[in-house]
Amino acid sequence: MSNQSPFGGRRAALFPVLPKGEVLATYATYGEAQEAVDTLAKSDFPVKQVSILGNDLKTVERVTGKLTWGRVALAGAASGAWLGVFFGLLFFIFSPDGAGLPFVFAAVMIGAGFGMLFGVVSAALNRRRRDFTSTMQVIASTYQVIVDGALVNRARNLLAGHAEAERAVPAPPHPSEPPRVEDPPAAPQHPLP
Repeated sequence: MSNQSPFGGRRAALFPVLPKGEVLATYATYGEAQEAVDTLAKSDFPVKQVSILGNDLKTVERVTGKLTWGRVALAGAASGAWLGVFFGLLFFIFSPDGAGLPFVFAAVMIGAGFGMLFGVVSAALNRRRRDFTSTMQVIASTYQVIVDGALVNRARNLLAGHAEAERAVPAPPHPSEPPRVEDPPAAPQHPLP
């Protein structure tokens, strides 16, 4: 996963641009692309010169269930309770006369009540437009690892060396396979006189 630095340039945040460089490899999943970048990072490659670019973005909305009044009320009560916990603890900590834990409990209950009320009213206003719950995500069809042009050959060699090292390790035998017998060493060939 990548996290942007809060100290990064403000100009880059306002005007995003596509990364420049050559395509090192194309992968079907983000995990595979991330694994390639991890391999480069473990090999002391300057990963600041690497980007992962997702292509052919698609929005996927997965329906998780039917929107019922009970589900709406419960979700509203839960979010309101969290807000009540927050305000109750603030008053508990900063109160000069030392408000007790019953005050925090009361704040949670009041928050849950208002959250439930707000959730039910909001669902009633939007009821005709949406009668289901869902989650939304953006995914890409392919992921390209982009590397600065001056470093692309070094990156290819590192990834190729990593792939060869993985192939060199034989896979452990399946328990149902008979044991492997090593070939005996070949007898030395002596030239005939």
